Amino acid sequence: MNDERLQTLEQVKDFIEGNQKVEFRELNAREKYNWIEEVLKRFRYLKLQKEGKGLIKSYLLKVTGYSRAQLTRLIGIYQRSGKIQPAKYRRHRFPQKYNAEDVALLAKTDELHGWLSGPATKKILERENEVYGHYEYAIIAAISVAQIYNLRHSQRYGAKRYTHTKPVVSKIGERIKPESHGLPGQVRIDTVHQGGSGWA
Repeated sequence: MNDERLQTLEQVKDFIEGNQKVEFRELNAREKYNWIEEVLKRFRYLKLQKEGKGLIKSYLLKVTGYSRAQLTRLIGIYQRSGKIQPAKYRRHRFPQKYNAEDVALLAKTDELHGWLSGPATKKILERENEVYGHYEYAIIAAISVAQIYNLRHSQRYGAKRYTHTKPVVSKIGERIKPESHGLPGQVRIDTVHQGGSGWA
């Protein structure tokens, strides 16, 4: 935007009232910031009286299309630092309330008690802290049921699980020769019917 012909507050006032021509071109956010900064410096905004500051603000509002609150924030940045820079994007990250030790206690409790429901697990955690005086459970005991399920599905929780499923050997249906020790009247009883004919 070419507004270099505007050098006095009177010219700015004429422009605001629609009597002054200024050449416009489309500006992106960074260019707008640079232009606002240049205008504030050119008119020595920080040294202006209240009326002068009001004129400059009205001028900037008309040209940029920003809201009054937005422009006030940008001028505040300029007053503090002497520059107007676009804010760098920072991805919002929620702070982790439960540290590695807390997650390890939850995983340990789950393994010892066989992964009970969320409400039952919460009760156990509370009892560990309040009844048995295991104060390392103080933080994790205040966990919500929903958060228990969230932690169980997290990578941090998965890394704390140590036990693995052990195969169980079953002897059902095993065929062995009866031991009668030479005594008459011994009857063999199969615990599992092995099939075949002759049973009625």
